[in-house]
Amino acid sequence: MLSVSFHIPFFLQSKNRPKALCLFLFVFSLAFVKTSYAESPRSWLQGETLIYRVSWGIITAGTASLETKVNGENIELRSLAHNNGAFKSIYPVADTIFSSVHRESFLPTYFKKIIHEGAYHDKSIILFDRKKLKAQLSDTVFLNPEQRTIKRFNDTTITIFGNERCILSAFYYVRGLNFDKNKKLYFSAVSGKKRYDLQVVIHGRERINTKFGYKNCVKLEPILKEDSLFKSVGRLFIWLTDDAERLPVLMRSEIKVGSIKAELIDYYKK
Repeated sequence: MLSVSFHIPFFLQSKNRPKALCLFLFVFSLAFVKTSYAESPRSWLQGETLIYRVSWGIITAGTASLETKVNGENIELRSLAHNNGAFKSIYPVADTIFSSVHRESFLPTYFKKIIHEGAYHDKSIILFDRKKLKAQLSDTVFLNPEQRTIKRFNDTTITIFGNERCILSAFYYVRGLNFDKNKKLYFSAVSGKKRYDLQVVIHGRERINTKFGYKNCVKLEPILKEDSLFKSVGRLFIWLTDDAERLPVLMRSEIKVGSIKAELIDYYKK
């Protein structure tokens, strides 16, 4: 990924899209909105686990999870994704994203992403310094992660304006916003050595069938204005339940060889 641009995974590049198994992991690069977060009870921040089935067409390609945990004044956020079955033998994927955010401001102080995708192994870290308005980014690509043989290393510092978020805290932030007040939400993101201009489009309400029955949902679409992961894989849509829980019950991206879906199959509070 770092340090100067998004890393587009091997399995999401155009010639390899049949191996697009874990788009779910990257679904969370969606929103860095500059509005008040005190619009929702945010019950999920007290401790929550979401379990997803990731499918490509009719084929179940992998599983993923999202977890929140209270740790003193901070909230720990974690995302795990891996593939299974025949896909795992062809192109193994095991990715982890972790973020620590302040409980009140919900701004991240620490972000870490560990990617294992085929022969690609990457560890990225972002340290946010809100007082100095700086973000320190480091990225290490390993030839052999077990032996810690390094292929390349990048370290850079960028200037921030104070409200930038990481990809994981952004996802939870959007869940707490009031969608009735706006049709489009404008935001910014940090990736590599620059900030990105982004937006979330609110397409309205839909009633969809889920594992938990029919649910009234709000349909969202994250849009990145510059070259990005989402441009490479097509339009991405996210359905949040239109209630206090704001459960992300479905995420779907249309690509040339079909569609990739992440469907919520289980969840529980702590």
